[in-house]
Amino acid sequence: MKQKILSVILMLMLAVCTGCGNGGEPTKVILTMGFSEDEVFRIENASCSKQEIMLLLTNIQNQYENIYGAEIWEKDYDGITLEQNVKENVLAQISRIKTMSLLAEQYGVSLTEEQELCLQEAANAYYETLNETEIKVLGVTPEMIKELYREYALADTVYEYIIKDINPEISDDEARTITVQHIMFKTYEIDGTGQVIEYSDENKEEAYRRAREVLKLAKQEDSDFEELVLMYSEGEEGTVSFGKGETESAFETVAFKLETGEISEIIENSDGFHIIKCISTFDREQTDINKVKIVEKRKEEVFGQEYEAFAQTLNKKLNEELWKKISLCRNEEIVTSSFFSIYEQYYEN
Repeated sequence: MKQKILSVILMLMLAVCTGCGNGGEPTKVILTMGFSEDEVFRIENASCSKQEIMLLLTNIQNQYENIYGAEIWEKDYDGITLEQNVKENVLAQISRIKTMSLLAEQYGVSLTEEQELCLQEAANAYYETLNETEIKVLGVTPEMIKELYREYALADTVYEYIIKDINPEISDDEARTITVQHIMFKTYEIDGTGQVIEYSDENKEEAYRRAREVLKLAKQEDSDFEELVLMYSEGEEGTVSFGKGETESAFETVAFKLETGEISEIIENSDGFHIIKCISTFDREQTDINKVKIVEKRKEEVFGQEYEAFAQTLNKKLNEELWKKISLCRNEEIVTSSFFSIYEQYYEN
């Protein structure tokens, strides 16, 4: 299971982090020269220092290591190391934050005195968690922390400002969430390095044969489908609730056509063969939750369009030479990981 989690992490890290949970592509930074000593990139008049990059990179590094251990960095995906991916994600995130701060300036969006005070308290609280080695090696100052927190707050604020009037009506049918049980027969395995290996044709045929046998049992009048799930399913979840567009189309299409209590034939998707039993064709509570998700997605799409149009007008420059020299911090005394959690604790939009 741990190897599978590592593999999933590596694949997810190939997608560039957009920051702030908002839609749209990350700010693209153009390579050029002409920087101050510790300046990593510049977007118009907004600048990012090596110290800012290292602060964010080190916090994320320690978050990973706290959960998965230091060996996580030994993994790679198609020759791309996790360290490379995390570095690129940090660059994308902070460049996006600084772009959104510029967008806030264009809209005349600012923070209240109360918010500024909260951010100052947050900066002080985070700085107090740092030991002498962290302060010295990372080059952290209370002023730098406060300014980073302020830029994150401006990004949050301008996002809310732009989407404030977007509140589409979502019908029950559009947000309909169903609940099913399913028995899964895998058509892949995880090797010792955490890589996904597809079954051979022979092994795949064997999985299909077992699926046919279990389907016969499921169709019997006195069968207990839940018991069959426990006995034969190779999936992590036997019961799942989902809405339209939340799972693979082959699985979704069949599942949404089933009536309550009806059992499907064998279907195949990317991870294996499935037998589905419909438990509920309409889950009121989950449908209401899904409506909220759909609204948030629409808001992200609208903001993403606004953001991209603005970002395309900006001059962006990257100090390629300095950027290549930046790497993870290998110092046992540097353990800081609370930069983001302290921001969330103190800041209220």
